[in-house]
Amino acid sequence: MSLQFDHAYLDHAATAPMLPAAITAYAEAMSVVGNPASIHSQGQNAKRMLEEARERVAASVHSDPIEIVFTGSGTESVNLAIKGLYWARAPRTRILVPGGEHHATVDTVEWLAHQEGARVQWIPLDALGRIDLAALEAAIAENPEDVALVTLLAANNEVGTLQPVEEVAALAAAAGIPVHVDAISAYGHVPIDFAALHAVGVSALSVSAHKIGGPVGIGALVLSRTATVVPLIHGGGQQRQVRSGTQDVAAAVSFAVAATAMTADLEAENRRLSLLRDAVIAGVQSAVPSAVYNGDPDPAGRLCGNAHFTFPGCEGDSLLFLLDVAGVSVSTGSACQAGIPEPSHVLRAMGRSEAEARSALRITLGRTSTQADVDALISALPAAWAQAIGAGMADTAPRAYT
Repeated sequence: MSLQFDHAYLDHAATAPMLPAAITAYAEAMSVVGNPASIHSQGQNAKRMLEEARERVAASVHSDPIEIVFTGSGTESVNLAIKGLYWARAPRTRILVPGGEHHATVDTVEWLAHQEGARVQWIPLDALGRIDLAALEAAIAENPEDVALVTLLAANNEVGTLQPVEEVAALAAAAGIPVHVDAISAYGHVPIDFAALHAVGVSALSVSAHKIGGPVGIGALVLSRTATVVPLIHGGGQQRQVRSGTQDVAAAVSFAVAATAMTADLEAENRRLSLLRDAVIAGVQSAVPSAVYNGDPDPAGRLCGNAHFTFPGCEGDSLLFLLDVAGVSVSTGSACQAGIPEPSHVLRAMGRSEAEARSALRITLGRTSTQADVDALISALPAAWAQAIGAGMADTAPRAYT
């Protein structure tokens, strides 16, 4: 039984609808019996399917297949990279992290600080959400021998700003420091060439299937052959002794189908999404002239499917709920933080006030997005905004005590 929602879906950054071909591949692969670690013919057939999937995912990021370590999610991939590199680099204790990172990174480094004695050094962002390279260089220069790793997003998951990954990697590589890149938000929207990134100093890179039309529950850590990490999970050593556990063949096969489809027409799809994003920007600014467009205003400096606004005078959560009632699905930020009443830590890292950080709305497009979705948003927005403004004024009005 399936429940269909007649909504305009504009929250692709949270998860993308599964591609029909990926669903079909998943269902077919689930009927195949065999543990890919078994040596009998059925096990070896499962292994063949798994390794062919690994090759296709590797092709989507221009890496060697051996460098693809399948994980249970993008979050696990981030945890494995950061914790694994940190532990392997002992006794070094400093971790350099830009402000405004995804909570998969923020919570991981804070756990390392509380439990393992790590010293987390937050590198400031500029007003567009981009890392301050001079501040990073200065942080490295303080004592390069004590830095365990640098970790950063390829593209900010909230405001869509692309980060200067190559420049960061070059600064770190000059001091012999490994770099991890969280490319989960960028995957499927910008070309990823791990071989080229490794050449300038990137050791590990995280991606996830459900951002590109694959299944939830599988991600990958692209890990250089030369990188050393301490594993999170022990027992079997199925993937280079880095990640143990029976591998999910069906999920890997479905992931591979989505990865192949994504890379086949990436340039054309980016052009299409850029036009839709521009229509969103123009429509929102016409419907609500006070709305503030966040992130890099230069289309070349942000994800093609991301439009992020703050709406002064109202709560982003209120606006989200009102748009949802009107049949439009958007978000206020990372789905991992959904339902938690706190201002956007990304906007705060960009120097915005707490009030501004509470008034954010993230609109993200993907393969199923159409002009009709954009039209639905722009049609619903004026009334939703007016009602959200009214709710905000009511919340702050003086109350009489009886």
